Amino acid sequence: MPKKLLKAGIVVSIMTLISRVLGLVRDVVVAKVVGAEAAADVFLFANKIPNFLRRLFAEGAFAQAFIPVLTEVLENENEKRQKEFIAKVSGTLGLIVFVTAILGVLASPILTALFGFGWYLDYRQGLPEGDKFVLASTLLKITFPYIFFISLTGFAGAILNTMNKFAVSSFTPVLLNVSIIACAVFMMPHVSQPAFALAWGVFIGGAVQLGFQIPFLAKAGVLVKPTWGWRDKYVVKVRNLMIPALFGVSVSQINLLLDVFIASFLVTGSISWLYYSDRLLEFPLGLFGIAIATVILPSLSKNHVSKDSKTFSSTLDWALRIVSALGIPAGAALFVLAFPLMMVIFQRGAFTVDTAQMASYALMAYSFGLFSFMLVKIFAPAFYSRQDTKTPVKYGIITMVVNMGFNLMFAFPFGYVGLAMATSISGTLNALLLYNRLRIQGVYRLSRSTLLFLAKVIFSALIMALVLWWMNERVSWANIGFSRRVVELFTLIAVGGLVYIFCLLSTGVRLGHFVRSDTRESG
Repeated sequence: MPKKLLKAGIVVSIMTLISRVLGLVRDVVVAKVVGAEAAADVFLFANKIPNFLRRLFAEGAFAQAFIPVLTEVLENENEKRQKEFIAKVSGTLGLIVFVTAILGVLASPILTALFGFGWYLDYRQGLPEGDKFVLASTLLKITFPYIFFISLTGFAGAILNTMNKFAVSSFTPVLLNVSIIACAVFMMPHVSQPAFALAWGVFIGGAVQLGFQIPFLAKAGVLVKPTWGWRDKYVVKVRNLMIPALFGVSVSQINLLLDVFIASFLVTGSISWLYYSDRLLEFPLGLFGIAIATVILPSLSKNHVSKDSKTFSSTLDWALRIVSALGIPAGAALFVLAFPLMMVIFQRGAFTVDTAQMASYALMAYSFGLFSFMLVKIFAPAFYSRQDTKTPVKYGIITMVVNMGFNLMFAFPFGYVGLAMATSISGTLNALLLYNRLRIQGVYRLSRSTLLFLAKVIFSALIMALVLWWMNERVSWANIGFSRRVVELFTLIAVGGLVYIFCLLSTGVRLGHFVRSDTRESG
C-alpha cells in the first residue's frame, strides 16, 4: 500500500509543484504591481475572504466529509444509486454556494467592515486610510463569486480523487495562476486601479478551473444533472459531517483571518508582509503536506469501510514519515533563508529591500509551525475517514481560542510578527491534540522505530540549518545584483539538500523507510 500511495503522492506533488511555481510567479507579478502598499493590502484582503471560504467548502470541510461518504456509496451501492448521490450532492452544494456568493456580493461593505474594522473606523472618521474600506468593498464584489466556481471545482476534484485520478485536480490550480497573471499583464493598462485587474483574474480563474474538470467527469462517467437532495440519507450524512468539520479542518484558515482583522489595526503593510510570508510557507505545505493528505484520505476511507485497522495505522505511519522527512528540513531552511528567499522571489518594482526584510521576519515566525501544519493535514483525515467530526471540532475551538489569546498577547509588542508566532503555536497545539486523541482511541501510536526516525530527521535538519546559517552570513544580499542572488540562493539550497541527505544516510535512513511502514508497534 505505501508504494502505491508513494506513486500517487509523487504525481500530486509534481502537479502541485507546477501550480506552486506558477503561484510564485503570480505573486511576483502582484508584488511588482502593488508591492506592500495600501493597494496590496486591499487586494489581498478582498482575495482572502473568498479564499477562506474556498478552504471550507472546496478543500477543507467539504472534501473531508464528502470523500468518506462517497467511498461508502461506491463500495455498497449500485451504479444508479452512485450517480444519484453525486447528482444530489452537486445540486445541493451548488445552490448553497450560489446563494452564498450572491449574499457575499450584496453584503461586501458589511464583510469589509467586519474583517477590516480598522479601515472602517478610518472611513467613518473621514481619514485618508478610509479609502481602503471603499476599495476593498468594491473588490470584494468581484472576487466573492469565486466561491461558487471553486466549490464545485473542489467537488469535482473530490470525485476524481476517490477514483484515484489525482493528477487532474492537482493540476487545476495552475489555471487560476495563469488567469491572474494574464489579467495583470493585459488588463492592467485598461483599468484605473491595478487591483481591479487582479480581482478579475480571480473571478475568471474560478470559472476556468470548473470548466477544465467537466470533461474529465464526463470521461469517468459521473457527469450527471444536478438535483436538489437535502433530505437524501447520504447527503444528510455529508451535511452532518461537514458542519462540525468547518471548524476542525480549517482552524489554520480561521486563524489567518483573525490575523487579518488584527493586522488592519497595525501599520500599513502588515497584511502584505503576512501574505507574502504565508505564500512561501504554503509552497512546501502544499507540495508535501496537502499532497500526502490528498492521497491518504481515499485510502483511509477504504481501510475503514473494510475494517482493515492494520493498514489504516500503516498508512498514517507512512504519511507521518514522509511529511517529517520533508517538512522538518523545509521549516529549518525557511527560517535560515527567509530574507534571501524574499529578495530573490519578490524584490522588484514596488517590492523593496525593506519590504523583503519585513516579510522575512513573519516567514521566520511561520516556519516554526510548518511541520505542525503538515501533521494536522495528515491527522485530520484519520478522524474524517472514520466519520468522526466531533473530536476535531472540539480541538478546533480550543485552538482558535488559544490563537486569539496569543494574538492579543503578541500583536502589539511584536506587531505582525506576533500574529505569525501565535499561528505557529496554535497549529502545534492542534497537531498535539489530534495525535493524543488518536493514541487514546488506539487508532494510531508512534512506534519506537518511527520515533527513532524522527530523531534522525531532526538531527540532520539541525546540521543542515547550521551549515546554511554559516554560509548565509557571508553573503551581502542587499548589495549584490539579481543574477548573483539567484546563484547564491541556489547554491545554498543545493548544499543544504546535500548536507541533509548525507546526514540522513549517515544515521542509517534508507529508501525503505519511505516505501513501507513498521506497524508492529503502531496503534
